[in-house]
Amino acid sequence: MRSAEWDAAGAGPADVGAVDVRFLAAGGATECSPWPAAADVAFERCPPLRPFPVRKGKRMAPGWWWSATTGGLVHYGSGAMRLHLMLLDRDPRVQGLASQPLELRWRAPEGGRTHVPQVMLRLTDGQGVLADCTAAGELSGRQRSLAAVVGEVCAGVGWRYWVLGPVDPVYRANVTWLAGYRHPRYRAGQQLAAALRESFASRTPLWEGVRQTGDPMVVLPALFHALWAGQLSADLGAPMHERMPVWAPAA
Repeated sequence: MRSAEWDAAGAGPADVGAVDVRFLAAGGATECSPWPAAADVAFERCPPLRPFPVRKGKRMAPGWWWSATTGGLVHYGSGAMRLHLMLLDRDPRVQGLASQPLELRWRAPEGGRTHVPQVMLRLTDGQGVLADCTAAGELSGRQRSLAAVVGEVCAGVGWRYWVLGPVDPVYRANVTWLAGYRHPRYRAGQQLAAALRESFASRTPLWEGVRQTGDPMVVLPALFHALWAGQLSADLGAPMHERMPVWAPAA
């Protein structure tokens, strides 16, 4: 996944304490608080502020991504956002995901400004991250200016801001395939998991290790789930095929 983390020093509001955040609290009530005071809110558990609209002529309609990380549904509004929700769902640094759970509000020389980041995620170290997704190779000047402001707003409370851009098509295709096996129902039982680790203790061609482990109809789904979950490793930057090396990562 290619991501840009913006260093926005000096680009945002002079006083981060003057930034407000609007979100839906428990029970559906809308709350608006100063950003520094609200930065400890578990936004990853908040519902979307609003649904993504259905626009005539778009190739992809809004939908829901079932997250293996959270066990719940995350709303998306574009193909780029769906792609990055999938990649974040596999990222071992991420323990929480939410779709547009908050709106930032601040004053600029030209008047009041607002921005609803597409994604909020919580890293395993507790740090919060706001992110926006784009299919474009480069941001426009206006998008860069907005990213710089949001980056400084996040940095002011110890958070991060990511702009998630294009992804290598081979890597994307491989992870899309593995995502079909992300559900826990494909997880290997204790005996099969141990057999997979033994078969792929060193770099072993995929099909060779599968046949060594047992019935391919049983082993392959468990293997793909293990590759999704990082319990087994492979070079996902190269096309997947039956001879691709697979191995168990060092403990």
